Amino acid sequence: MDPTAAAALLWYFAYGSNLDPRTFLGRRRMRPVQSRVAVLDGWRLVFDLPVGGERAVANLLAVPGEHTVGVAYAISDEQARHLDRTEGVPRAYRREAVDLRTTQGGGLRAFTYVSPHRQPGRKPSRRYMGLLLHGARHHGLPDEWVDTLRAFPLAVDERSAQLELPLEQNPGREDP
Repeated sequence: MDPTAAAALLWYFAYGSNLDPRTFLGRRRMRPVQSRVAVLDGWRLVFDLPVGGERAVANLLAVPGEHTVGVAYAISDEQARHLDRTEGVPRAYRREAVDLRTTQGGGLRAFTYVSPHRQPGRKPSRRYMGLLLHGARHHGLPDEWVDTLRAFPLAVDERSAQLELPLEQNPGREDP
């Protein structure tokens, strides 16, 4: 790679649905030059950005002593601007400059997304968590982190819950 082009690359730290190649490469049409498993120290993965019902998508919360594992993608400035648009910057998320450590032992300066629109007590949907787990396995994130993801309680899917509601009994009619 041309040294000038390498200097123009930005590192983006993904911890949510962008871990999944079907989302990042497919739906968002991103083509990173490279990717690395990375750890963001001092931040906890939370699900507090509301998307309906009790559901939420991933977010980060600054907590000393905690960490979040994800993937650092090397992308161009143009790709980063495209990613900002797909992530709803500055409406839903804002860019946050972070320092990462890679599982290979190096460090990276990167950006990630953090949202101020928090509603604690929310949960990821089964479908959304499936994206994170698929991405974690695809990139070879540590088994301990995959276990951490699996331990998050899941939200009730309001759509399927509505199908399971018992039919209202006919007033004035006794059941057989």
